[in-house]
Amino acid sequence: MRKVIASLTAAAAGLAGLALASTASARPLAPHASAQRSPVRHVVVLYLENHSFDNVLGFWCDTHAARCPDGGMPALVKLSDNTVIRPRKDPDIVPKVSHSIGSQRRAINGGQMDGWQKIEGCTAADDYACVSGYKPAQVPNVVRLANRFAISDRTFSMADSPSWGGHMYAVMGSLDGFKGQNPVPAPGVKPGKGWGCDSKLVTPWTAPSGLVSNVPSCVPDFSLGLPNGGAFRHTPVKHVPTILDRLQHAGLSWRIYGEPTPPPASSPTARGYGWDICPSFAECLYTNRKANNVHSESFVNDATSGRLPNFAIITPGGTDARLSQHNGFSMTAGDDWIGQIAAAVMHGPQWNSTVLFITWDDCGCFYDQVKPGINPDGTAQGPRSPLLIVSPFAKKSFTDTHPTTFAGILGFTEHTFGLKPLTVNDASAYAFAKAFNFNQPAFAPAHMVYRPWPPDAYHVNMKEADDDT
Repeated sequence: MRKVIASLTAAAAGLAGLALASTASARPLAPHASAQRSPVRHVVVLYLENHSFDNVLGFWCDTHAARCPDGGMPALVKLSDNTVIRPRKDPDIVPKVSHSIGSQRRAINGGQMDGWQKIEGCTAADDYACVSGYKPAQVPNVVRLANRFAISDRTFSMADSPSWGGHMYAVMGSLDGFKGQNPVPAPGVKPGKGWGCDSKLVTPWTAPSGLVSNVPSCVPDFSLGLPNGGAFRHTPVKHVPTILDRLQHAGLSWRIYGEPTPPPASSPTARGYGWDICPSFAECLYTNRKANNVHSESFVNDATSGRLPNFAIITPGGTDARLSQHNGFSMTAGDDWIGQIAAAVMHGPQWNSTVLFITWDDCGCFYDQVKPGINPDGTAQGPRSPLLIVSPFAKKSFTDTHPTTFAGILGFTEHTFGLKPLTVNDASAYAFAKAFNFNQPAFAPAHMVYRPWPPDAYHVNMKEADDDT
């Protein structure tokens, strides 16, 4: 990875003068009354694992007060049992803290943001491990991008759910009735691979009547002619469109970079297959759209060779899975990967038509001080996520303080390409309009760095990523 970043940096001057690649992806905007007039033709989303805003940027905010109107990491935090503690610096290996739906709700504590000691891995016996954060020197690439480009300090996760739900609403703008909890084995049924339609796992789902039951962890598509719409057994879940459908129907290109191949290991998230978005949608898994699901390792080459699609979402897969910054994994390794992805975009020939959003799927569940809001569809939001906006059009050293969720990225994509909204959530979402100036002169990319990994970073256990209890 050190050589990749070095070569990308060395190539910057030569690439800066290149004209935009003449590809089919640089097509005119689809007609739409609300279409945004901008030079953006490529929206890239790097979707990492399990950190709150304060956990990643809280200590950075302490020295950048003008960028953080909600404040930096507090000197002292008072918990709901009246215990007062001092937030600590996290070790490189991310502490193992529960981030289930129940844990997130207990931490939020009705909006008081003081129930952190109630979650497993963050009790007094654990030295309140989740009331903590990373110093700027521990995440230098994140900090360099935050210093140079725009951040949002009011982007909330769309639900208090762990990774499976978070990766679904990343393309749906809702949970389609699912609670979002990571899927589990069905009684008497041998599990398949991953967490999606081929996993033979189940997860809680709420019917329109309000009744909650366990159903296959699959968004079916009954038009495919497959039994149960692609689920392993009968499912009451309805098919809903995704941003990928909207792009496909508009003749625009898209790609999911993750782990498209089911691994031999039994761990649902082995090699990142459980984090891959495609398998949870029958329409993606069982049709020729599966060809758009590629290995995350291929992204750097696509970016540097001018082959970015109109929309790309990257989840850590294959050998990249250990770079996810998930609980139990190395923050250094993940920050190096962030630098590698950002450098590939910034020094690639399509930089002048690209926006890179870098964010994390849920809280992990680490301390954050800001109360989440309510989505337009009436569902509760989860804790704040860090969000970096890397683009030649992003306002330099800017903080966007307008509240939004991941649906804001969907809204940005829809506005940019003139696409019809998916749900009331993305239709009403704030889409980072204040963070951009499409008329500003381009400024130089941030210089990314590579740091050697600590020994523990090479010995991650993917089975730890399956546990959200």
